[in-house]
Amino acid sequence: MINYQGKNVVIIGLGVTGLSCVNYFLAKNVIPKVIDTREKPSGLESLDKRISYHLGSLNSDWILSADLIVVSPGISLATTELMQAKRLGIEIIGDIELFCREVNQLKNKKIAAITGSNGKTTVTTLVGAIVEAAGIKVGVGGNIGKPALTLLQDDCDIFVLELSSFQLETTYSLQATAATILNISEDHMDRYPEGIMQYVTAKQRIYTNAKNCIINHDDKLTYLLESDNNKTIEFGLQSGLYHLDSSYQYLMCDEQIVLDTKKMKLLGVHNYLNALATLAITDVLGIQRTISLDVITNFYGLSHRFELVFENNGVRWINDSKATNVGSTEAALRSVICQGTLYLLLGGDGKAADFSPLTPYLLKQQNIAIYCFGRDREQLAMLRPEVTTIVSTMKEAMIEISHKTQSGDIVLLSPACASLDQFKNYAERGNIFATLAKELG
Repeated sequence: MINYQGKNVVIIGLGVTGLSCVNYFLAKNVIPKVIDTREKPSGLESLDKRISYHLGSLNSDWILSADLIVVSPGISLATTELMQAKRLGIEIIGDIELFCREVNQLKNKKIAAITGSNGKTTVTTLVGAIVEAAGIKVGVGGNIGKPALTLLQDDCDIFVLELSSFQLETTYSLQATAATILNISEDHMDRYPEGIMQYVTAKQRIYTNAKNCIINHDDKLTYLLESDNNKTIEFGLQSGLYHLDSSYQYLMCDEQIVLDTKKMKLLGVHNYLNALATLAITDVLGIQRTISLDVITNFYGLSHRFELVFENNGVRWINDSKATNVGSTEAALRSVICQGTLYLLLGGDGKAADFSPLTPYLLKQQNIAIYCFGRDREQLAMLRPEVTTIVSTMKEAMIEISHKTQSGDIVLLSPACASLDQFKNYAERGNIFATLAKELG
């Protein structure tokens, strides 16, 4: 057992993940201190009465006198106080590191670790569903669902973790049976001022000590930066062990057809790639192929991810509100097949991203009408101004679009931006889109 007795532990960031860290240390008879920069953080009402806490700012005295700092993924390591702590040699880790240290002491446990700019929630959910269908006790969490530390309460045989770049920054002991970076595109550039390679380097930490590294043949940023003895497995559109046939109709493995995409409930080429990555992971985990294919065939996908929410009079309304970055919207535009006019909704908080990679995809669409809303609408409108209408809100755009649609048209919300300028989160944005689609369509 890892011994934290006698250590002055400071947890920065509350919420469900912070609470899981607090409860983890209390179970080890260690009483940590808690800091949260918010005045009223979620989870405060559930905090054990023995815990001292500081709200509204970072407490430098607590941070610089700590033996161990457990930091929330939402707090940048470039924060002045954390930089000072690092210079003093104070250990700074996250909840995933605490989790990995515990799992590494257990026998016969497997971890599937999944990251990427886009698709990681779909793949994580799919892998978890397949492992469960195989009758194996599975824990699914990390960046989605349950915090990783709470998964330790169940005697799981396989852990399936979605991991963000922020979580990976403070993780050192991960030893995944299968580790994958699905893809890389600009995201969170406000947290990575040195540019895309700073972001890539954080993502690449998932491969450290992994037994099998599953890379995207078509995205060189997912390739291992440092070659080692890890087994590398490739998936891709038409290259790699796992790939699609030339017509994108079949999932292939080692030149053998394994599944007809027409039988799948998931829509879009990007989801076929997600299915290939899933199959690579579950094969490595030792899951029977027929079980994996059955679950992949019948998986409907996740809310707010290229989700058909309404269809009437030949007009389809697709909710891709989870497309909070440029890469997600690129994937949607690659996958959409529209016989009529594509009405594309872009807008929100771009998080300092470069929108220009969208231009080739927008130019390829012969019949497209773009509506830009939210904080960065003016910047987005510059991508193809001749077919763009600038509005204040998503609702305003949808009302205008509803008067123009004809059979064969698609209305696609794939904003390429975060939602926090006008909504609580991407889910609220997507739910409002779905409601308005049914009212207006």
